[in-house]
Amino acid sequence: MSREATNLLYLITIVTFILALRFLSNPATARRGNQIGAIGMLVAIFVTFLQNGINSYWEIILGMVIGGAFGAFAARRVHMTAMPQMVALFNGVGGGAAALISFAEFHLLAPDPGGLQADISTSIMLSAIIGSISFSGSMVAFAKLQELVRGRPIVFPLQKTVNALLFGSVLAAGIAIAVGAERQWLMWALLAGASLFGILFVLPIGGADMPVVISLLNAFTGLAAAATGFELENNVLIVSGMLVGASGTLLTVMMGKAMNRSIANVLFGAFGQIAPSAAAAGSGTTDGQVRSATVDDVAVMLGYAHKVVFVPGYGMAVAQAQHDVRALADLLESRGVEVSYAIHPVAGRMPGHMNVLLAEANVPYPQLKEMEDANAEFPRTDVALVIGANDVVNPDARNNAGSPIYGMPILNVDSAQAVVVLKRSMSPGFAGIENPLFLNPKTVMLFGDAKDSIVKLAAAVKGL
Repeated sequence: MSREATNLLYLITIVTFILALRFLSNPATARRGNQIGAIGMLVAIFVTFLQNGINSYWEIILGMVIGGAFGAFAARRVHMTAMPQMVALFNGVGGGAAALISFAEFHLLAPDPGGLQADISTSIMLSAIIGSISFSGSMVAFAKLQELVRGRPIVFPLQKTVNALLFGSVLAAGIAIAVGAERQWLMWALLAGASLFGILFVLPIGGADMPVVISLLNAFTGLAAAATGFELENNVLIVSGMLVGASGTLLTVMMGKAMNRSIANVLFGAFGQIAPSAAAAGSGTTDGQVRSATVDDVAVMLGYAHKVVFVPGYGMAVAQAQHDVRALADLLESRGVEVSYAIHPVAGRMPGHMNVLLAEANVPYPQLKEMEDANAEFPRTDVALVIGANDVVNPDARNNAGSPIYGMPILNVDSAQAVVVLKRSMSPGFAGIENPLFLNPKTVMLFGDAKDSIVKLAAAVKGL
């Protein structure tokens, strides 16, 4: 295929990626965005197959069959509760692929005198470093989300100093290679050092902060892919990588704002390490008592309310209760109750987790209220129904300067007239801290599996 035809078809792919990103920005059009992006990727694969210089088609096809089979299996079989760790895993694979390509290009070009030009050499180093960090960091994020590694921060003495020295050594190795020290062992050392840094970078990050680190590592993978595009002189990789890098960076900024974390705090791995001080307990209203309610009690509260706000959290994802929540909401609306959903940007374990779950249940998009809009509605809400959320509704973030989550914007469910919390037990959330909301006099606890509780509530409301 001629270079002109290749560039034209690659341009079509680039346009589809941009359109896909545009449609993915809205839950109502996200499915269409995925379809457009998939079509663009098929075009890119088809054009690549028609290029000159391919030595072994069967090896490429074998890799596509293995990867495609794994992807199809994951898409069909992985539950929504496991989606965050699957995103982390796939993101890490992308970074690892970029690092491997950079190593292959270095191995191919470095032995020849003048084989590595300055621009290609720089691209290879950036792709290797960023891709390795993204790969190993994403694997640690996957292990934390899968609970193979404890979710709380893992720290050791002089951790920041060690990280800084390690990263500096990796950069020094990259610069040395770029200016002419084209040694295979140096490239191996660079890849190993960057991979180790990725592990140490994510270990001190607490499980509750995983949405931020997933966004950040996603941006890293995009930048690694863009650098790979420069070393391969492939425009599709350059543009698609920059799109992922830019969107991931923007999402990281938004997630950081939602978690009250600065970008510098994210980059230097400090978040999740805030040590609680001896500050007094928060000033939120609490009498130290837990009030348990029955299904019939809560059904009466919901059935005769004027406005009910559902507050979904990871517990709803674990129970896969989104469809039953939608059914309960429809039942309440048939009784004249105004219903909406309060969405915290980091509820769950990945960005937009609750939006994805509720979209799967075909919840009308206008009913999904972002945090600022939801907080404005809570004072006129009769019942706030918290379904498995914990840290994102914890008043200590607002009232207790000694709390590790102090300053994090939260959903002010305690401003509602009454709060009902669906939880299996009184165990703390993913951040591992207690929630005084559960001891608030206006809060009642409905213990049990979220899905089972919602089904029973729907039946009880029908019987009113």
